[in-house]
Amino acid sequence: MRLWLVSREYDTRQTVTLTYASVDGERAYTRQASVELLQRNPVTAAVERDESDTVAVEDESTRERYAAEAERMAATHDPDDEV
Repeated sequence: MRLWLVSREYDTRQTVTLTYASVDGERAYTRQASVELLQRNPVTAAVERDESDTVAVEDESTRERYAAEAERMAATHDPDDEV
């Protein structure tokens, strides 16, 4: 399933948490990577993952926020665009 980047959070350990979600906001996939790794492997607007690799988004406000951001990303970027 195609998932779009909806959140990028940096922490003090030089780690970035990337969250991708489906356009309806129902499913999400999160991964962490070092800033150094992301410099070598840029973040793309979308990723493909099996549904079994994703989690259900239970919170309604989070689901709505993810859906809005995923729709915006899908409308303005190709899946392989570096963002």
